[in-house]
Amino acid sequence: MNTEFWRNKKVLLTGHTGFKGSWLALWMQHLGAHCLGYALNPATTPSLFNVLQLEHYIKSIEGNINDINHITTVMQEFQPDIVLHLAAQALVADSYTDPINTYQTNVMGSLHVLEAIRKTPSVKASIIVTSDKCYQNQEWHWGYRENESLGGKDPYSSSKACTELLTASYRHSFLSHTSVATVRAGNVIGGGDWSANRLIPDLVRACVKKSVVAIRHPEAIRPWQFILEPLAGYMLLAEKSFNNLKHASAWNFGPSENSIKPVEYIANKVSALWGNNTVWEKVASSFAEAGLLKVDSSKAQVELQWQPKLDLDQALEWTINWYKAYEANNNMRRYSINQIDTFMNINIKDTSK
Repeated sequence: MNTEFWRNKKVLLTGHTGFKGSWLALWMQHLGAHCLGYALNPATTPSLFNVLQLEHYIKSIEGNINDINHITTVMQEFQPDIVLHLAAQALVADSYTDPINTYQTNVMGSLHVLEAIRKTPSVKASIIVTSDKCYQNQEWHWGYRENESLGGKDPYSSSKACTELLTASYRHSFLSHTSVATVRAGNVIGGGDWSANRLIPDLVRACVKKSVVAIRHPEAIRPWQFILEPLAGYMLLAEKSFNNLKHASAWNFGPSENSIKPVEYIANKVSALWGNNTVWEKVASSFAEAGLLKVDSSKAQVELQWQPKLDLDQALEWTINWYKAYEANNNMRRYSINQIDTFMNINIKDTSK
């Protein structure tokens, strides 16, 4: 990544009050970009957005991507160089309880963002974030490549597949003035996620309270990765795509093979790292979830020279150390920037740091 590339770039970031969005906003601001965030108010208390004090460092606009007139007006007035679209309904469980909002936000909301990009010629590169769950999952033991069939049995996964198809259509039909790419990451972990019905936040809450964690599918295997890994991929892709249509396509940014582990492994490791022997119990689930899901990131590794830097045990250690620092009332903005700086300075050939 060319860190100087981001200095003074005008970046419009949707979903900047969420978990991934807050980390990305902090990184952008740290590199000197002029970042404008567009999102609803933080959905959790506490929230990473507030903990990082981002409202004091970037311009933040409260808005809903389902309001096409508002997002279009904001984009046209700001005239961004780059658009990073992260705003979404991001939970599988919530997609079962509220499928209409899931499709409305993830599909129609993304359509509104694409239409706003269409009407804003200043945009030179756009990254539309979907999910590794957009694939028609056959529960194979090998990773899905970007040209594999799209699908999704649950509403969340289906909505992400729809977003992929929608973006491809807009790319070919309307967006000749800008490079528009979609990105598919694995199960992201890191400090500052307080969402309900997510494994790491649920485990951390149980560790703090010394309670028992209810886990639906301890045997389910997922591609776990540290939060900064896919974000680095998004930024590298935006950099390579700037004024260049060559990379306007779909991209996987998943972890290495040794980071693909069952949920039970994560639960036991987090308990050990926290040090209070938190236990978990399996509970019945009212909805279906994939048992095995992997993605193949060879395309990004070969064409972008992107590679994951941390293995799963390192990612879990960084994550739990963040939450411990938060519980100890450390300055989490400074702590998070230190994690970013340390991550950027890791030599890919030496991930022992």
